[in-house]
Formats: sequence, C-alpha cells, structure tokens
Amino acid sequence: MRPLVLAVGKPRICAQEIEGYARRLRVAGLGLGFVRKREELFTRSQGMRRVVLDERGRLFTTLGLARFLKGWEGERVAFLVADADGFGEEDRERADLLLSLSPLTLQHELALLVLLEQLYRIHTLWAGHPYHR
Repeated sequence: MRPLVLAVGKPRICAQEIEGYARRLRVAGLGLGFVRKREELFTRSQGMRRVVLDERGRLFTTLGLARFLKGWEGERVAFLVADADGFGEEDRERADLLLSLSPLTLQHELALLVLLEQLYRIHTLWAGHPYHR
C-alpha cells in the first residue's frame, strides 16, 4: 500500500506533531498534501482507493485496520480528511472505505494526527518494529 493523506486546510493546532509523523512516514512512501476545498480531495485522489474519514464509518482496531489495508498492498490509497464541515453524502458514496477513528467526534486536525499516528503504527507493525506493542 502506498498511502497519500490529503486534508482540507493547513493544520494550526497540531502542526508540529502532524509534521513529525509525516516525516517518519516518508520512509514508507507516504505523501501528505493539503488542499483548499473539499472537492480537490477527490480530484487529487483520482484513480486511487479512497478512505474517507467519517464518524459514520467502520471502526477497526489497529490490528484489524492493518489486516484490512494489507489487502490493498501495492495499490495507491488516499486517506481523505475534510474540514470542520465534514463530508456530504455524495462524498461518502465515492469512498472505497468509510473509516471512523473513534465513536467520538474529533476535531479535523486532531483526526488527521490520529490517522497519521495509526498509519505509522501500522507501518512499524508490518516492519516488525517494537513501536506497536
């Protein structure tokens, strides 16, 4: 899996932490990009599997998500994070997976940080690194 994380707007709240995980994940081929409008998420992710973060999405454990994503090995996968307004029904219909990170509603920058941490955790799990215990 070659992940691309796209988010609406540049982070302000968790910017340093987000950049820290993005740096760690570049080794795994992660791309991180920011767009101005939600529609740009879908333009930039054309031809890729799309994982749309949405509170109505499927909940996974870390190991469950790692197993699920392993099935997309070798494919380009775009993880899409909306702004404070979230995604509409049309956006959700364009997803290959609706993913919920928590039953709680998360502020969008915090959701981006949690997503990056989980992708890093999954990468280290696949690599046999002790980060995931």
